[in-house]
Amino acid sequence: MSSTAEKAQQLLALHVPGDPLIVVNVWDAITARIVASAAGVKALATASHAISFAHGVDDGEGLSVDEALAAARVVTSAVDIPVSVDFERGYSADAAGVRANVLRLIDAGAAGMNIEDSFGRGAGELFTIEESAARVAAARSAGDESGVPIVINARVDALARGADIDEAIARGNHYLDAGADVIFMLGLRTEELVAEAIARLNGRVSVISNPASVPLKRLAELGVSRVSFGPGPMGLTLAHLKSAATTLTALGDYPSELGFDYS
Repeated sequence: MSSTAEKAQQLLALHVPGDPLIVVNVWDAITARIVASAAGVKALATASHAISFAHGVDDGEGLSVDEALAAARVVTSAVDIPVSVDFERGYSADAAGVRANVLRLIDAGAAGMNIEDSFGRGAGELFTIEESAARVAAARSAGDESGVPIVINARVDALARGADIDEAIARGNHYLDAGADVIFMLGLRTEELVAEAIARLNGRVSVISNPASVPLKRLAELGVSRVSFGPGPMGLTLAHLKSAATTLTALGDYPSELGFDYS
């Protein structure tokens, strides 16, 4: 079994422009094991939305930091491949707290992490560029102190929250300067926006996708380095479960997946 530091190095190496890392988001031990066993899967990522809903609380740090760390450890302990943890905004109001919490996250086995630049539920608000960069720098400092080069996937919410592409790009480049490895930019809904972000950001680009997004093969051609799906895999799982429950209660045929070996 690789050390967490080795897993972090492996995770970063998987972020290749044009040959993106595809991470199907998971939320517990069994989803981690099943996805990790799928052909071609080389790393995992959690989704805070899915973990929160599985715990019966709202997304947006509805979990306490202790609960979030416990959930992260459940996933990292279930598999041998690198795991990137959606750590929301770092579960702290300031950069010093982010640094302390990321040290704990690394101890929980995380090889990578997401950190957001917005706060609050619903429309929410954005931290200033300076505040957000300081929080990224704090996460990087924790990695340096621990000896684990944790892969920081810094999320830029500006575009998705109504700002223009220039502000989003400026934020992303500040976060890269502060120590982020990858910029996870929400709101890249078109090929043109994806291409502009890749051209203007001074580092790797990560996106979230769904059936309405730019196709995966085209994202690869454009030079994206990572694609994730957020709570989508939970929705996919629950949709199948609901469909099966409807069929079974109607005395219908046994769904073939009812015999799936998940051991």
